Amino acid sequence: MRLYLVRHGETESNRLGLALGQDDVPLNERGLRQAEQVARALARQPLAAVYASPLQRALSTARSIAEPQGLEVKVEERLIEMDIGEAEGLTFAEVRSRYPDFLESWASPEGPTRPMPGGERLLDVQERAWSAVDELTARHGEEAVAAVTHNFVILSILARVLGIELAQFRRLRHSVGAIAEVDFGPRRMMVVRLNDTCHLQGS
Repeated sequence: MRLYLVRHGETESNRLGLALGQDDVPLNERGLRQAEQVARALARQPLAAVYASPLQRALSTARSIAEPQGLEVKVEERLIEMDIGEAEGLTFAEVRSRYPDFLESWASPEGPTRPMPGGERLLDVQERAWSAVDELTARHGEEAVAAVTHNFVILSILARVLGIELAQFRRLRHSVGAIAEVDFGPRRMMVVRLNDTCHLQGS
């Protein structure tokens, strides 16, 4: 299976640098343009299916991709963003001020096993996201599919594909509107593209 991992387009929370988890915010104007640009970039690749997180920013991006290909978006609940609990909507400075002990542990090798204040563990995000990827691989064989999802979900999947410790996820980056491409073969997994934003020039 050829899997295109797409991060949704920009929201106002992204633009303002606010922590964004499962708060269901829409794309802003720039994000809507980015969704169209992603769709054009993937139009060259016939897709068998387009999956998306249930959050509207992912669904809107996914619909832009699916419509030109004559597909309906399939909602996959396990692709929803990490529940970041009490950090939702805060700036990094506010998180650092309110939860200094958590940030210290979050940056440690044990960080992925520590739940966000009132939220979810990154390890849990990786496990549920990977279970979805496993099912897609079995379902689609040698087909190409797109999955429109979120930052922590994509980084946790990529860490698993690359065989690196989940605590090393900060070594990876995946921008809003970016595409990662992963090839799942019978004997190995290969990252073909990572954080590709070439299609977003001028957005």
